[in-house]
Amino acid sequence: IGHPEIFPLVFTTKTQEIFNCRVDKDVTEENCFKLIKKEDIVQDLKTRAAISDFHPVKKVVLEYPGEELLVVFDANFQYGQNFYLVASEEAKENFLKPPKTEEESEEKEQTLEDDAYKHPVHKPWVSLGSEKEVEEEYVKDRVKKIKYMFSRARREFGAPISFTDKNASHVKDSYVECTSYQDKTFSIKVLEKDVGVQMVPKVTEAGTQTKWTYPKNATTQYVPRELSNEEKEEYLSSEKLKQFLTSVCLRMEIALQQNEIMNAFFDDWKALEEDENSSGNKTDGYLKAHRSFTDPRYLKDKNISCVRWHPTIYGMIAESVTKRSSEGERKHLQQDTAILFWSFFDPTHPQLKLEGPDDIDCFQFSPSDPNVIAGGCFNGQIVLWDISQYEEKLQNTKNAVGIRKTVVNMDNASALKLLEYNNVSEPSSMENDESETEQPSVRHCASSSTRYGHTKRITDVHWLPDYFEVNRTGETFQNRTEICVQLVTCSPDSLILFWDIRDTNFPAQQSSEKVKEKDRFDKVSKAPHTSKDPAVIWKPLIKISLVEKGEDHRVKYTPIKISLQDQHYHNKISDKAQSLNKPREPQESPYAQMGVHSNRSLKALQNVSNNFFVGTEDGEIIYSDWAIKVISDSEKGASMKHNVHNEAVHTVQRSPFFKDIILSVGGWNFAIWKEGVTKGPILQSGSTTRRCTAGHWSLTRPGVFFIGRDDGNIDVWDLLKESHKPSHIQSISASRLTCISPWIASPKQQFLAVSDASGVLHVLEICQTLSHPFSNEEANVLDYFERRVDRLKYGIDPEFESED
Repeated sequence: IGHPEIFPLVFTTKTQEIFNCRVDKDVTEENCFKLIKKEDIVQDLKTRAAISDFHPVKKVVLEYPGEELLVVFDANFQYGQNFYLVASEEAKENFLKPPKTEEESEEKEQTLEDDAYKHPVHKPWVSLGSEKEVEEEYVKDRVKKIKYMFSRARREFGAPISFTDKNASHVKDSYVECTSYQDKTFSIKVLEKDVGVQMVPKVTEAGTQTKWTYPKNATTQYVPRELSNEEKEEYLSSEKLKQFLTSVCLRMEIALQQNEIMNAFFDDWKALEEDENSSGNKTDGYLKAHRSFTDPRYLKDKNISCVRWHPTIYGMIAESVTKRSSEGERKHLQQDTAILFWSFFDPTHPQLKLEGPDDIDCFQFSPSDPNVIAGGCFNGQIVLWDISQYEEKLQNTKNAVGIRKTVVNMDNASALKLLEYNNVSEPSSMENDESETEQPSVRHCASSSTRYGHTKRITDVHWLPDYFEVNRTGETFQNRTEICVQLVTCSPDSLILFWDIRDTNFPAQQSSEKVKEKDRFDKVSKAPHTSKDPAVIWKPLIKISLVEKGEDHRVKYTPIKISLQDQHYHNKISDKAQSLNKPREPQESPYAQMGVHSNRSLKALQNVSNNFFVGTEDGEIIYSDWAIKVISDSEKGASMKHNVHNEAVHTVQRSPFFKDIILSVGGWNFAIWKEGVTKGPILQSGSTTRRCTAGHWSLTRPGVFFIGRDDGNIDVWDLLKESHKPSHIQSISASRLTCISPWIASPKQQFLAVSDASGVLHVLEICQTLSHPFSNEEANVLDYFERRVDRLKYGIDPEFESED
């Protein structure tokens, strides 16, 4: 570049803080020079060695003759980096004191000539009318002055004076009285006058306090007053009592009949369904605590990273736990439980434990068979579990808990029956035997290869729907098996991978006959492990790398959440699923007859969208597709990119009612997007005082969604009620909320699972106001979103505000 004494350098934020050359604070584009002592740079090279930003020019620094080196902030990247080092004293002086050019010298000489002293030249005075103003302002005496003259005889000069007292009124002309009089000169009538009047109310500070007296019992009675036996017989045999019973007997029978026919205390107004204009009662807009699950044996010093409801079993919920240690410390720690299963009927003990090769950050039940579970690990592997052997055990959790309580305390059998009837399952105080509470563990039956998969943790996983599948070029074909056989995962390593479970030795469904616990443990321990089987290496079907391509740069995106247009919701019990009291009969798994992956003679589908939304660690929302035009080139750019979250995105989820409406949560705000609108989000919240850590749409109300925060509070937003602020805020935990998952138990009962960073899983019951939709609510919410799209087209700020 023609300047051998200049060496471009890249200064990281840490280096800028060490040498006090922070961009836009210590150095700016106008003041871009920074002198750094040579001994400080040498000390940094010794301390940080190869990671020091001065390591590329170590030899230049050591051979530099001066004591201070000049570092210049290159704001325009003239030399390719954000800073450059001047390696010679002569160049440093030229930068600090640049030589003057000939033009500057001529300008300076001209300035000196202009600034030279010139003797003033006398000029004649020219009248501009100021003498008239002086004359008008000149004060002239207009009143004739009064003159007094006092005289004294010459002979009296110097004569002695003697003072005496006498009355001046006795001597004529002894004094002159100057009385006051009205001067007509100043008696001018005021025609107009500016007057200001202000009324200030009187304020009085007063205080009052009601005298409070300590409450005390006025009377005390320890023995009830009862009638004697003689008095009782007299009252019962009296004619007055017989007449009273005869008179009220008919009315009492009528009252008893009415109570059997209808409830006289039933409030008909509360039972009426709210219409579209009713705003609801604010007092019932809350989340009622129903259950909480935690276990210090498995959840000590751990976070809950993912929560999923079991698709078919009532009250069964699964959670994945991760250690709070860093990536480096995790490698040296002993692996422990990855996923725990909890039941409403036994909230103190987990029902099942799933173990994996590393901590599980996310997992999903298969929509085709809930006994098959896919999970993403911290080491980049994707694993599969098969819990079909324990399906009957999970279904019979309620009966097992009832039997255990009856054996422990037979005296309270009737009370325990009543508790079970009301779904109240408090643990017995005597149930502390470790042998009874020990739960079975299930080892993963398939795992991907660490060589061909993700290089960082898998942060999101989804099953592709059962009506289509994709090939290696991203084309969609009809899925004739009608079972979910493909997965999609994303990771901060910029990769989005598609997997096909038919490429593994996934085991078929075991026999539905009852087996003993010992036999079950033996079978699980012998489950195949594809990562260690040299004959089977599970590789991804499609590998997509999200990058930003420029003319002279290439930046990788860091996706952590992904949302496809077609995906399943596992949050309610289907009609074919088991009921609460009738367990489902064991059935053969649809994966038992699963064939080998092949795209021959498959019908191509043209109406399946291959677009997806992605949220990154940097707060960006990216819109792209998985179509691959050239097999050798798997890099994809972004057809739309907006940075509305200044920190990592924790949630990217489509609305259950509108496939083109997406909710994103991250950083200090959240936003709502519409697919096809590329200008930005149609709604965006303002920056809050606390970070937003989780979010989820309501499953029954199109305009309701839940936002979790890092202070343990949850915000309930109702767009039809208030679109500029949450309609309700409730404190759930003292720790950061990590995951939110709703579930429909019945048409009249809904639950919301909320996990926190302290390892506690809270289950809340959603009130009817937040679970029962209004009439035409879906159409009203859709119309509201359309109005927001129109506002965005006209360039109006998409932040939430009140609308009439």
